[in-house]
Amino acid sequence: MYRRLGFSASVQTINLAVGADASTLVNSLINEAVTMAPTPAPAWADWNNSNYPADDDLARQVRRAQAEEWRISYTNGLLNNNLRERLSFFWSNHLVTELDIYDCNSFLYYYTNCLQRNAIGNFRTFISEMGLTSAMLYYLDGVYNNGNNPNENYARELYELFTLGEGNGYTEEDIIETAKALTGYVERGEIGCEQVLFDPTRFDAGPKTILGQTGNWGYDDVINILFQQRPNEIAAFICGKLYEFFVHPDSSDDAGNAQMIISGMASTFVASNFEIAPVLTQLFSSEHFFDDEAIGVIIKSPFDIYLNLINETNFAYDNGTLLNVVDTSRLLGQELFDPFDVAGWQRDRTWINTNFMIGRWLSAEVYLEMFYQNNPQQFRTLAMDAVGAADSNTSNPETVVSAIVDKITPKGLLTPQDFENAMSVFKIEDVPENYYGPDYIPGGLGLWMLSVSPEVPQQVFLLLMHLSRQPEFQLK
Repeated sequence: MYRRLGFSASVQTINLAVGADASTLVNSLINEAVTMAPTPAPAWADWNNSNYPADDDLARQVRRAQAEEWRISYTNGLLNNNLRERLSFFWSNHLVTELDIYDCNSFLYYYTNCLQRNAIGNFRTFISEMGLTSAMLYYLDGVYNNGNNPNENYARELYELFTLGEGNGYTEEDIIETAKALTGYVERGEIGCEQVLFDPTRFDAGPKTILGQTGNWGYDDVINILFQQRPNEIAAFICGKLYEFFVHPDSSDDAGNAQMIISGMASTFVASNFEIAPVLTQLFSSEHFFDDEAIGVIIKSPFDIYLNLINETNFAYDNGTLLNVVDTSRLLGQELFDPFDVAGWQRDRTWINTNFMIGRWLSAEVYLEMFYQNNPQQFRTLAMDAVGAADSNTSNPETVVSAIVDKITPKGLLTPQDFENAMSVFKIEDVPENYYGPDYIPGGLGLWMLSVSPEVPQQVFLLLMHLSRQPEFQLK
């Protein structure tokens, strides 16, 4: 649950959750997400170009520092804010913009703020607000959508990618007419990096026919007509995307009753007037969500790899670590605030190819080496947390390896031989075989002990290095 609803969790968090029923735990996480405040506005949230140094090089340095500050802040939220930030991250890949296109940190802040405030709110409100963010208006050419020369870019993506799905319940004529109704949000100011405003003189005030409805429609009318005329199509499309993100990447797999589950979610979505929380409560509380067939079927994104590793090991990190996560994820195809096109990252199998697979292996090893160099003893702490207090003095290496394998893989290793291979890595030559024992007995065979033997940090480090290259580590 924590791997899906957040970026995993520490053993302490997991231990607190053990014993709770699914509904209680789900309701707790849903309520936390609903009530969580957005990330506080940075000092530069309302800056325009006049606030930056006149020297272009200095201005670029300030902009880079601001963007870096926001990436650190947001990534720290991904680590710690569970469902709310997992959802804001999901929606950033659904209601896509690209910082490289609009190139304004103020726009980035307000875009992120919109994602966070609406992540588990009302979807209709979300769509309405997102379409008027300056980031979206610049990204999909709304700022160039004049009454005398309509631009169809946002109208097309509103239907095709954001609400209905490609070719589902709209026509080319609907797109043309909708573009006319969305005109007028073109006032960009004279200084640059100023929030976009509505100019009524640039609005097409003539009649338009949208989804069978005719009138002198404007922006709000478009949203009203869309949700009134196509509620079932919207619900099915969005619930399908939520299902594929949280449960299984292939919602067409009838063996898992996916379509039946999605249909039930869609009915709840429409009945609740497009509130997101009831849909997620229904999904996450279902037996289907916890079915064995739904575990270990999603390939981790780059952010999942590194943030899960930090949370599950509880290793110490700082802002530099988080910037490394952002940079490494970018190299593996997942650039924060910059999906590669309006359709977003396609996820799952697209994360795996020859180059990316090698990059995933090597980068995970780099992080583990960094953590080990910073403090080897935290590897012992990881192992002791994994086995639990009752086994903290164990002399049985199988107890330790089993606990760590179960901790960082969704369903363990595939075969007994795979587990034996992991055991061989853990039982380094520095510790003679006869030093191990099922239990520690003073004066007996159990001369190796998890809590005190000096070799333990290195053994845990080598085991994690080995596991990071196993297929099971790539799944959640």
